[in-house]
Amino acid sequence: MAMAPIYCCVDKLLLLLLLSVCDARIHKLTLKNETRFAVDLNNFGFYANGTLNVSLSSLWLQEKDVNYSMYPVGFSLSRSRVNGVLSYTAEETETCPLTVTKPTSDEPLILFLIDINNLSVNVRAMGDQDNILTSKAEANKGQLDRKARQVPADPAGDKPSDNEDKKPLQPGDKSKENEDKKKEADKEEKQNFDVEDKKEEGNRFVLDKATQLTLALSKVNGSYSFSFNILVGLKAQGLYNLKFHYCKNRVPGIKLPYSFTVEVTEKNPEGYLSAAEIPLSRLYLFMAGVFFTAAMVWVSTLMKHRYSVFKIHWLMAALAFTKSTSLVFHSINYHFINTKGHPIEGWAVMYYITHLLKGALLFITLALIGTGWAFVKYILSDKEKKIFMIVIPLQVLANVAYIIIESTEEGSSEYYLWKEILFLVDLICCGAILFPVVWSIRHLQEASSTDGKAAMNLEKLKLFRHYYVMIVCYIYFTRIIAILLKITMPFQWQWCYEFLVEVSTLIFFVLTGYKFRPASNNPYLQLPQDEEDVEMDEVVTESGALEGISKVKKTSNGRERQKEPAL
Repeated sequence: MAMAPIYCCVDKLLLLLLLSVCDARIHKLTLKNETRFAVDLNNFGFYANGTLNVSLSSLWLQEKDVNYSMYPVGFSLSRSRVNGVLSYTAEETETCPLTVTKPTSDEPLILFLIDINNLSVNVRAMGDQDNILTSKAEANKGQLDRKARQVPADPAGDKPSDNEDKKPLQPGDKSKENEDKKKEADKEEKQNFDVEDKKEEGNRFVLDKATQLTLALSKVNGSYSFSFNILVGLKAQGLYNLKFHYCKNRVPGIKLPYSFTVEVTEKNPEGYLSAAEIPLSRLYLFMAGVFFTAAMVWVSTLMKHRYSVFKIHWLMAALAFTKSTSLVFHSINYHFINTKGHPIEGWAVMYYITHLLKGALLFITLALIGTGWAFVKYILSDKEKKIFMIVIPLQVLANVAYIIIESTEEGSSEYYLWKEILFLVDLICCGAILFPVVWSIRHLQEASSTDGKAAMNLEKLKLFRHYYVMIVCYIYFTRIIAILLKITMPFQWQWCYEFLVEVSTLIFFVLTGYKFRPASNNPYLQLPQDEEDVEMDEVVTESGALEGISKVKKTSNGRERQKEPAL
């Protein structure tokens, strides 16, 4: 237990170092000498009128001995029906999505194929969609290659309002009349404006089915760059996945390096959060109030039964308050991300600290309850100490992994490594806290079979079995059911994943507090009343985790009598 503060200090130092690279929903990713054939840039749920702005710069490619018409390079933007189940990008690894020429479904798919020989970007739009692309078209080939329907940059910008049409001119107001005539002349000139001249300023194209157009690609000092903006339509809203592809590296044995810098800004009409994340700020704030209320009720219970309160009860109260505080900072963190596109560093640091403490307190408290520490004994066996020696460092590693995942762009190679580490470590910690409970159940079973008057131990055995089932259900709902819910719900309802996790945690906390509440009729807290019960406790002491622990029994005159364990 003395190791916990040391690990907490190390964890805080790591999160302060890692937080400085966090860019949140305004992403900037730089890759040097990358060899992956596909780079996941981001997943984002767009509502209607949401915008995606992508700016690629400093793209360096291996120009020699590569047929880019056969092995294209570029981006794919595809919509998925549910999270993690993509329509086009979930194909076999030997098939490059950039080579798709016919849509396999009505799901929107937009491909950006970079042609370094002609300094152009060929855009192919497929599927049923009404997205609008804004970008600088190629000056010479844009009119010939494109089949997209062009829309004005501001369809309503030149249309005078009804109030202006009907407003009478005041006597002597010649300047107003001249301005109106000038607007009419400009409007007629814009209607007759040549399309080729418009391309110098940038164009807006509606991406219908089977849409093709060509954009300009710039080259400066051997590196390429271009940018585009997507306005999501009402029909095409959903969860989108943006990827960069280098199809040549899909060939076995070939790993050609490439480098680029890409800036991605995603935004919904309500802010920078994805569709599934918009309700989270209010959800976390509401759940913080619920956990705080539960913590206050627990403290009032402890004050009413102060003679039956143990140290573990106050540790459970600290866990509930820490959980509430963590949710408050989490809510504030999401609020600033939604409004500014990035977290405020001070609030983010407070969230990571409270999140770290909450995770450490949770697993330590569950393991201590499972061993019976502070209730029926104050000493942990060597076997139980090893559990804490494993769980506490793993919790440090899990929190480091979580901070790195939150602070690293999704397209970086270390992102997926730490994501796998977090998943594996979390499962190990969940499994480790079950062992003390299993050991206690086994020891109580052995003690109950030794003596026929073991009613108290049978009650404790029943309570431990319930607690074991509670932990298993908690792990099952928060780690398995919640993930299945996340990948099957529609994109705008995926916040229900977090809601299920928080509600499951609240129910687990309440049930644990009820089972092990400080009360005289709680079988877990009852002390032996006669010599036969003392002998039974000696049997429990001699088995497994309770070995080497002596019993203290008060005599009638109030003096304590030490009873040594049987050899």
